[in-house]
Amino acid sequence: MSGTQRQAVHYLDHAATTPMVGAALEAFTRHLGDVGNASSLHASGRQARRVVEESRETIAQALDCRPGEVVFTSGGTEADNLAVKGVYWSRRAEDPRRTRVLTTAIEHHAVLDPVHWLGEESGATVELLPVDAEGRLDLDALRASIERDPGSVALVSVMWANNEVGTLQPVGGPDGVVEVAHAHGIPVHTDAVQALGQVPLGFAASGVDAMTVTGHKVGGPYGVGALVARRELSLVALQHGGGQERDVRSGTVDVPAVAAFAAAVELAVKHQAEHAAHVATLRDDLVRRVLEVVPDAHLHGAPLGPGRLPGNAHLGFPGCEGDSLLMLLDARGIECSTGSACSAGVAQPSHVLLAMGCDAEAARHSLRFSFGHTSTPADVDAVVEAIVPVVERARAAWR
Repeated sequence: MSGTQRQAVHYLDHAATTPMVGAALEAFTRHLGDVGNASSLHASGRQARRVVEESRETIAQALDCRPGEVVFTSGGTEADNLAVKGVYWSRRAEDPRRTRVLTTAIEHHAVLDPVHWLGEESGATVELLPVDAEGRLDLDALRASIERDPGSVALVSVMWANNEVGTLQPVGGPDGVVEVAHAHGIPVHTDAVQALGQVPLGFAASGVDAMTVTGHKVGGPYGVGALVARRELSLVALQHGGGQERDVRSGTVDVPAVAAFAAAVELAVKHQAEHAAHVATLRDDLVRRVLEVVPDAHLHGAPLGPGRLPGNAHLGFPGCEGDSLLMLLDARGIECSTGSACSAGVAQPSHVLLAMGCDAEAARHSLRFSFGHTSTPADVDAVVEAIVPVVERARAAWR
């Protein structure tokens, strides 16, 4: 390939991050040249503060919450840590018996790692709740765990939608996580990073006490997100300093990023239904055609339809290593991801698939294709054209 030619890239990893949308990019660049700390009292500081508060109001309107409930953070990981640690420390300070933290075995590591850290360093008793073969929380197990000793539960954290297999969790609604936990006065946190912009997402209507969202999954910039937390929910701060963001998240607010975040969230919520229909059409076409040409491939997670994120296709290819598939596709200009982690160059099975009942081999042979606002039918065509020779090469290498 000559230096003047570039291979077409088919980007199918929007669940990892998605390109910035025009409205967010415009808001970001418009404020990059502004001067003024949003905590300063002079005119430039007040103007910066105005941008921050108008952005907070925009996000609150989009997410069905009060502006004062939006706490800006550096992204989803910080927001999850603030929710899990902040609520645990606060609830345990009120009552030392509250040492149990209940979450699912398929959470993102931004929840699982702080939860396990609390178990190792802060006296928490961690309970990982089981899921079924489609990756959906066992509500009976949640109910039984709480009712065994409700007074000892500090919090429950259950993601809105799984980042690997796309399965939606029964967070709100009748007999959902919130109803079960609130019957005993237990607060609920949900990581809604993957759900925002793909499915209807309302904070007040859901009943959750804290909800994590981030910018770069919906066409905003990296490094900015929010924990939406009810005003009556007590949180212990992770970091201390100037007392910005309700005195639970100190640090100078990134005005351009916040403005861009708000623009992206507003657009994502406004066009959610249209976007969901677009990516679901592409996703369904990809799944159908891949299963036709690779008959022993299979879909992980909930069936295609309302119980699953519309842009998620998580496919297993027996007899392959996911990493090999990924790199072979990458060489053909197709970018996707595996659900497994890599430690020291050795592929590790996906904790999500293991929790769903897959064995270690099956938990390493999968690829996640995720669609976004820039996805087109040409992306699907490229995968279908490449997948048979890629699977054949990966199987030959595996043997």
